[in-house]
Amino acid sequence: MPRGLTVDGFPTEEELKKSPGYPSEERFKRGPVAVVECVQEIPCNPCELACPRKAIQVGVPITNLPRLDEEKCTGCGICVARCPGLAIFVVDKTYSDKEASVSFPYEYVPLPREGDVVLAVDRAGSVVCDGTVLRISNPKRNDRTAVVTIAVPKGMADEVRGIARIRGERIG
Repeated sequence: MPRGLTVDGFPTEEELKKSPGYPSEERFKRGPVAVVECVQEIPCNPCELACPRKAIQVGVPITNLPRLDEEKCTGCGICVARCPGLAIFVVDKTYSDKEASVSFPYEYVPLPREGDVVLAVDRAGSVVCDGTVLRISNPKRNDRTAVVTIAVPKGMADEVRGIARIRGERIG
């Protein structure tokens, strides 16, 4: 059973939902939105500087936790690649009737390809379900941090935060 960031190295769902960067369930129902999973007070604000709509605020002091203004956030995803902690995702629980989409930073090679069926992993790196790669965004402004978007079963949208780097046969 996870005990949280300080013990396990990744936050629990309870820790995340208490943070000012986590959207409400009502906001998830309206389409794609950034999920800021930064729960440590560290001096950092690239997400604030990246957001064209000023939907993420760190303010003063620079160690404040990022606060998401869910009314301003359009889920554009520019902040995802700008976070040096790889702690921002875009989740769209309205993607389809049965699936949600999850966009996350990806700094490995080779990149997956659109249409690939991949092993979707949770915050701990454990495989939780299959996902299908919808798109890969890697413009020059991302400074070699690609943003990969996958479709997963809707009920897994709060858990999936990346993909396994294993090619070929399934594991686990």
